[in-house]
This record gives sequence, structure tokens and C-alpha cells, in this order.
Amino acid sequence: MKSRIAISVLFVLIAATAFPADTATTQPDTQKSIVAPAPSEAEKSFTTIKSLAGEWEGPATVAEMPEMSGGKMHISLRVTSRGHLLVHELQEAGTPFDATKYDHPVTMVYLDGDQLTLIHYCDAGNRPRMTGKLSPDGKTVEFELKDISGDPSVHMHHSAFTFIDTNHHTEDWTFMMNDKLIHAHFDLTRKN
Repeated sequence: MKSRIAISVLFVLIAATAFPADTATTQPDTQKSIVAPAPSEAEKSFTTIKSLAGEWEGPATVAEMPEMSGGKMHISLRVTSRGHLLVHELQEAGTPFDATKYDHPVTMVYLDGDQLTLIHYCDAGNRPRMTGKLSPDGKTVEFELKDISGDPSVHMHHSAFTFIDTNHHTEDWTFMMNDKLIHAHFDLTRKN
């Protein structure tokens, strides 16, 4: 009889050591802590650029083509897709919403893994893809060309969004026309 009890106790001890108790369920709630990981640089950049959501207007300056300077531009920035996408729409202020007659490029900014990505659906009929990052001072998100779908002879090549305050920002877009760079600068004021 004693050997049966000894064998039973031995099996219980073996089972107890083979399958340890789940300590997460046995700890009091005060000892459990969930620490969220620090946001990546791309996540910080995306959060910063999403703060621009709203309607903006301001003059355009095109140094290489002064005849194009002075026009007032309207830019709409909206966060959509449950916060995963920023849509940027540009058109000349006061023009009807008719993309068949007027320029109306659309740009999408989103996180692609650990990279801040911008795709510009250009009126030139192509789609440059750029990757961006926040400047060390936290005031500018700058995008560099990564690749392009469509004819690359004329395409958007670079962009930068600079934060002045909650009601003012600038945008700088560099367009490549064959081998010539054309810079457009927008001084923008929040409309809502």
C-alpha cells in the first residue's frame, strides 16, 4: 500500500514540474504591467503630418517660372481609413471641382511597415513613390523619391512639409521636367 501511495505522489510531483502553473494568471493585477513600445521614427513622422488635417489656402511661388507665381492654392488634408491614411488634394483656389479641366493632384501618405510613404497621383499621369522622415528639430517632414510608376520624364521628385504653428505651414514640391528641376513653394494658412 505504501508503494502505491509513493508512486501516486511521484506522478503528481512529475506532473507538477512538467507543467508549471501560468504565473501570469496567478499574479495579482497590481503586479501586471503592459508597456507600450515607443513609437518608431516613421510613426512619429506620420503623427506629426496628420496634425495638418484641415483646409488650407495660400500663395504659390515658382522661382523658375515667375508667371506661375502669386496664384492662390487650396489644399485639403484629411485623415481617413481609421487613421491609417492622410489624403492631400491640391487645386487652384476658386476653381470648380472639375479634374478634367483643372489640375487636381491627389497624394496619399501612410505607414508602410517602418517607413513613412507618400504616393503622388500626378496630373502628369504617373505615380512617384517617396519615403519620408521627420527632421531632428521636429518641424519638417521631408520626402525623397524612391521609385516611380509611369513615364518618369516629368514627375514630382521631392516634397517637404514645414510646420510653423497650428494655423500655418509651408509645402515645397520639386517637379522634374525632363532634366530641369522646378520648385513650387506654398505659404499656407488654415481655413478650418
